Amino acid sequence: MTAGDQAATAGGLRITEAAPGARFSLRLRPEHLPAAEAALGHPLPRRIGEITAGQGWRALMLGPDEWLLDRPAGGPPALPGAPAHALVDISDRELILRVEGPAAAELLSIGIPRDLRGLAPGQGCRTVFDSVPVILVREGETAFTLAVWRSFAPHVAGLLEIGRREIAAGL
Repeated sequence: MTAGDQAATAGGLRITEAAPGARFSLRLRPEHLPAAEAALGHPLPRRIGEITAGQGWRALMLGPDEWLLDRPAGGPPALPGAPAHALVDISDRELILRVEGPAAAELLSIGIPRDLRGLAPGQGCRTVFDSVPVILVREGETAFTLAVWRSFAPHVAGLLEIGRREIAAGL
């Protein structure tokens, strides 16, 4: 069973597979940010974990010289005026799982060793889920997305479903 097949709502928790979209890894030196921002048409975040959005794109700063760019669909951003940079299409690399509901943070805590209370809505980070590397974004107070490599998705989705059932049963 895949996350997209789950109509999991017991206990107010829902685990679904997000619709595919366009995702790109952008690497460039911080001094080249103004040129990249001019080409994108919106500012890139300056702090790791911060997210900005504009012109249909959302950008998450993952490291001092790395951003994750995503949007619902489409090709790569045009960066003709940006100095040396690396832009890699990673759209097919990951599957995006949405975890929503009042106990979403509790459910994610079964595999994430990080205190999720410190991750505010509109922030994201690299972390691990049961030793699987993931990108976690807190979309709202009770909603998260978890980007996981496709080869690990069945493992992560299976653990989330087990945890959802345990929470629903009051365990």
